[in-house]
Amino acid sequence: MLNTIKNVAIIMDGNGRWAKSKGRPRVWGHIRGTKVVREIVTEASKLNLNSLTLYAFSTENWSRPTNEVSTLFKILKKFLRRERDLILKNKIRFRVVGNYKVLDSEIVSLIEDLQEETKEAEGLNLNLAINYGGRSEIIDAVNSFMKSNEAREMTEEDLSAHLYNPELRDIDVLIRTAGDVRISNFLLWQISYAELYFSPYKWPDFSAEEFKKIVEDAGSRERRFGRVTPQIENPLLTGKTNKDTIN
Repeated sequence: MLNTIKNVAIIMDGNGRWAKSKGRPRVWGHIRGTKVVREIVTEASKLNLNSLTLYAFSTENWSRPTNEVSTLFKILKKFLRRERDLILKNKIRFRVVGNYKVLDSEIVSLIEDLQEETKEAEGLNLNLAINYGGRSEIIDAVNSFMKSNEAREMTEEDLSAHLYNPELRDIDVLIRTAGDVRISNFLLWQISYAELYFSPYKWPDFSAEEFKKIVEDAGSRERRFGRVTPQIENPLLTGKTNKDTIN
């Protein structure tokens, strides 16, 4: 059943609350969370997923305390340097979705260098959503389309082609950790038919085993995409009467 699930996205929530529960500063939870990222990326590769998209920093996260935001980007720098060899070794194709070019020039260089180095990789597509907002992505896609297509209406295909990463396919499974039951402006276009899982585990406690369990469960679900099951016909659509259906 696993081959039915190819594109997974995760809202990595609960780092700060996890740290506070341990009597430590919030940033300690973010540091611990990077280790979980490595475990989940490794498991995603083992499961032969096409893509894994991780919500690392949203457009709303700028409202957090300045020292926390600063530390988050220091952690990101270390992550990009430390995980480079692992990404290259496992033939992972690395991409960032979001307006990352407004960030520190050193971070921009690390991102773009790694994207260039891995652009031909044929393994897992790893996407980090950084300075990302789902509404902003859709607005930016519409504006990008309109610049060169003022004379015609936009189609779904047009909008998809102008998103931050047009190669990112529709998400099959969206996971949010730490118990909150909301989407938080993440991949609004791509998750229209995603299976939703809200894990009670805070991100630093989330494990590769739990991740695999969720993917396996999603793979066992019947995903109808608005259609009925093949065994059940709708008489209004087929033209059959009740008598025909019974017989």
